[in-house]
Amino acid sequence: MSEMITLTIDGKELKAKEGETVLNVARANGIFIPAICYLTRCSPTLACRLCLVESGGKQIYACNAKVKDGMEVTTTTENIEKERRAIMEVYDVNHPLQCGVCDQSGDCELQNYTLYQKVDSQSYAIRDVNRPREHWGVMNYDPGLCIVCEKCVTVCKDMIGSNALSTVKRDSEAIQGKFKESMPKDAYSMWNKLNKSLIGFEEDKCVDCGECISVCPVGALVSHDFQYKSNSWELTKIPAANAHSSDCALIYYEVKHESIVNHNVQKIYRVTNEHHYASLNGAARFGYDFENRVEGKDKIAFDKAIEAFKKADTIKFNSFITNEEALILQKLKEKFGYKLVNNDALLYKKFLDAYSSVSGKSLYSADLKDIHNSNFVISVGAYLKSDSPNTKYAFNNSVVMNKGAGLYFHPMGDPVMEQCGKRGKTTEFIYHNPMAEESVLYFILDRFASNLPQNMQTILDSYKETRVKSVSEMIKEKVVEIVKDEETGEEKEVTKMVPKKVTKEVEYEYTRLLDEINADATLLDTINDMKDKKDSYSLILGEDLISHPNSSNLAKLAAMIEKYTEFKVIIIPTSTNTLGVSLICDLDEVEGSYSVGYNVKADFQISALGDGDLDMPALNQQEGTFTNIDKRIVPTNAALPYKGYVLNDIANVLLEGEVEHTIEYTKALPTSKGYQAVEFDSLTNYFANDWSEHRGYILDTFDVESSEENFSKENQTFQLNEGQITIYKANPINQFNEFTAIAHEFKDDLQSGMFANETLLTELGISAGDKVVLSTNGTEIEVNVYSDNQVSGKIAYVSTFEKELNTKALFTGYRFTSANVKKV
Repeated sequence: MSEMITLTIDGKELKAKEGETVLNVARANGIFIPAICYLTRCSPTLACRLCLVESGGKQIYACNAKVKDGMEVTTTTENIEKERRAIMEVYDVNHPLQCGVCDQSGDCELQNYTLYQKVDSQSYAIRDVNRPREHWGVMNYDPGLCIVCEKCVTVCKDMIGSNALSTVKRDSEAIQGKFKESMPKDAYSMWNKLNKSLIGFEEDKCVDCGECISVCPVGALVSHDFQYKSNSWELTKIPAANAHSSDCALIYYEVKHESIVNHNVQKIYRVTNEHHYASLNGAARFGYDFENRVEGKDKIAFDKAIEAFKKADTIKFNSFITNEEALILQKLKEKFGYKLVNNDALLYKKFLDAYSSVSGKSLYSADLKDIHNSNFVISVGAYLKSDSPNTKYAFNNSVVMNKGAGLYFHPMGDPVMEQCGKRGKTTEFIYHNPMAEESVLYFILDRFASNLPQNMQTILDSYKETRVKSVSEMIKEKVVEIVKDEETGEEKEVTKMVPKKVTKEVEYEYTRLLDEINADATLLDTINDMKDKKDSYSLILGEDLISHPNSSNLAKLAAMIEKYTEFKVIIIPTSTNTLGVSLICDLDEVEGSYSVGYNVKADFQISALGDGDLDMPALNQQEGTFTNIDKRIVPTNAALPYKGYVLNDIANVLLEGEVEHTIEYTKALPTSKGYQAVEFDSLTNYFANDWSEHRGYILDTFDVESSEENFSKENQTFQLNEGQITIYKANPINQFNEFTAIAHEFKDDLQSGMFANETLLTELGISAGDKVVLSTNGTEIEVNVYSDNQVSGKIAYVSTFEKELNTKALFTGYRFTSANVKKV
C-alpha cells in the first residue's frame, strides 16, 4: 500500500497517497483545477494542457505530475491564466456556432470553460476545412465539433479495453508562423495538434457500450438515437441502478414528457452515468425503455391471480427482481409452503455454499474495485465481454493502468478480450477445451499456492500424475526417421506422429488446458515473467464454473486458492440480483404440479413483459434494492409511473397485511444473511470526488463452519462425436434478457439464434441468414444463423434471451454441449 505524504495546494495542507496525481488530490479535497481531457481512472493525455499549475518555480501538468512529500503547489498565476485563456481561444477557433441545437449545450465543458476563462474576443484564426459527419454504430461523430481531447480514445483503451478509437491525421492548412512567436507555448502546441488530428473508428473492435459518448465534453460524439430529441436542461435525472446485469452500476434515467400533446406521459430519453467513477455497458445505456405500460388496475385479472396463488404449490421466477420482491416470495413460501424455483440462483447458492464450506467465510472476498486496483488478474469460466462487461473493464483497467498482468482462461476465442493489454507481454489468452475448468483451478493452485495442507497436496499430486500420464498418451509430436526399403535398399525420410515425452518441467501440457502445444510450452515461463514485481492478485470466476457438473469441487478449489495464495476472489452473480435471491430465498430444485411464474413461463404468469395473465411493473418502474457483484445493497428508483398492480398487492391479500409500499420491506431484509435493518429512504446513491462510493451499504460477511475434506477426484471429459460441433449458452454483446430484447434500440435489429465466425460457418457449409436445426440432449430447435467475427475458434454460441424460443432446453446445466447442426 502506498505511504501517506503531506503536501500543500494553494496554502492548504493535505494528506495524500504517494504516487497520486496532483489533479486527483486537488479534486478529492475540493480544489478546482480546470481540465477538459482528463479522466479520473485513466491515463493522462496532456491534450488540453489547461491543468497547468506551478510547483518549485516550474510549471507542471497537474494531470500527470505525481505528488511528493513536502510539495507546494499553486494552481494559478498570471502566466498560467494567460496560457489557459489562449488555450480556450484556440478551442473556440472555427468551432461551429450551433449551441442552440447541439445536444451537449447546457452540459458542454467547452461552453463552461469559455465562460470561466472570460473569453470575449478572438486573437487567432485559420482557414477551416470541411469535416463530414459520420455514423458509427450507436453513435454519430461530428468532427467539426471535435476538440480532439482524446477522452474517447483514452476511455476505450484504458477502461473498456476495446481500442476501437484512435487519433488519425486530417488535411488542414498549416498554422501561420507568426502565431508560434506570439502565442503562449502550451496554447500553440495544443493548437498544432488539434489542427492536424481527428478521431478514427474501427467497427470490428467496438462493443457499443457508448462510454465514449458519455465522456465527450462537447457534442462531437452523440447517441444516434438521442440526437436532436431534447435539450439536456429539460430532462429530469433520476438516480437508479443498472437493471440488466449484476454490476448494478449507478445510472441516471433522464426523463421528461413525451410531447406537448402528451404532456402527462413521461418518457425516458437517455441514460447517463458518472463517467469519472464508473462505466456502463451498452445494455444499461441503451436498453432503458423496457417499461410495462398499462392503463390501470385490472381487477378481474388480479382476482384470478389470487386464485392461482391459492391453487399453486410452486412459484417460478428469475433473478430480475428486487431484494424486496425476493423477500415477499420467501414470506409467501414460509406461510404457504410454496416451492420457490429459480435454477439460476439455486446453482449460484450451491456454488457459494461449497465455497464457504472451505473458505470459512459467508461471501467471496473481492469486489470490482479490488480488481481495478490489482496488478495480476486471472479470469476463469467467464465470457466476460457479454456476461459481465464491467468485470471485463476492471480486468482491462488492472492490466493497462496498473502495469499489471492478466490470464484469461476460456474455450471461446475472443478477439475483443485480446484487445486488453499486450498479448504475450501483459496478457495471455488460454483457449482450453470445455470441462477443463477444474484443471485450470488445480493449475492456479499449484503455481501460486504455498504451505498447502498435506491432504490437499496429496490430492493435487494425484491429479497431476493422472494428467501427465494421459498427456503422454494424447500429445503427439512429429518425428523424422530414416527408413530403408527392404526391396531396393533405398533410404528415405518418413515423418511419424509419436507420443511426446512428458517431463516434470512440462507436466502442464494438458490438452484439456490448452489447444496449442506451442502456446503451452512457454506458459510457465510467461507466468513467471508476469508475476515479477506483482503484489496485488485477483481471481474472477464465472458462470461456466457455477454450472459445471462438478461445480462443488470447483468452488472448494477456488476457496483453497483464496486461502493459500495471494488471490482475492470474486464470483460473478449470473443475473442482476442472483446474489440477492440466493441469500434471501430458500430455493427448491423440482417444481410441483401447478405453478405461478413471475416473468417466466408457468401455468399462470404474472409478468412485467406484458405477456402474462396479470401485468407487473418492470424494474425501471420500481423502487427497491439489488445485491450487486460488490456485495453492496444499492437502491434503484422508478423512472416511469406504473398504474397496475404490484407483487406487494398480492402479498397484502395472501399475507393479510397492510404494507403500503414495497420498499417497506427494505428494512426487513434478513440480517442473518448480512443485510442491515435500514430504511430505503436512508440509502445513499452517489460517488464523492475522491472516487469513494456512497451507494447503500455493504453486506456483512461472517464466519461459517469450514472443512478442507471431501474433494472429488472425478475426471470430467467433454465428448464431441463425429459430425457434431460445440455450442455455448451465451448472448450477444448487450443482450442480457427478455427486457433488453424489447428496448427499442435493440428490438429493431434483434438477432436471436446461433452465432459463429465466418470461418466456422464456412466449414459447416452454412451462411449468415440461413436457418438450422440444432439437436442435442433429446431436443431439436430451429434457429437463425448469424455471423459474429468478434469470436474465434470452432465453437458457436446460442442466445437465450428470447422467452418464446426456449434454447435453454439445449443445455443440461453446463454452458457447453455438443450438438448436430442441420441446415433447413
